[in-house]
Amino acid sequence: MKVLIFYTRQFSYTPSEKNIDNAPDPGCAKSYNKCLLAFIQIEEADEEKGLRSREKKLANHLKWAARKNNTKKIVLHSFAHLSDSKASIDFTKQLFDDAQTRLENVDYEVAQTPFGYFLDLKIDAPGFSLARIWAEL
Repeated sequence: MKVLIFYTRQFSYTPSEKNIDNAPDPGCAKSYNKCLLAFIQIEEADEEKGLRSREKKLANHLKWAARKNNTKKIVLHSFAHLSDSKASIDFTKQLFDDAQTRLENVDYEVAQTPFGYFLDLKIDAPGFSLARIWAEL
């Protein structure tokens, strides 16, 4: 799993193009303030390690990054461009849903960008050390 995190002053998206045939309706554009934006690539090897192991590892990393940036808001964004290896769509979506639940159970505000869509993005990210974090989990 690869994760690229940006702390953002403001992040917004507008659904642009469907890239998974059976993806549900994406809803309308959304905007978030003072949040972590996590670009996440779930890889084929993650399926071998198991869903619980991977969602716990992801949630713990996101909690650490949120504490370092003094926020309780996290936005999960599936971003299949950090590696050539890709997990199945079903595994990836389930991992996102389970990580969201785990984080919400400890009082984080969590959202996901529409799964299965390319999005127009606007990102306002400040320039300090822990505002950008890359990890291989």
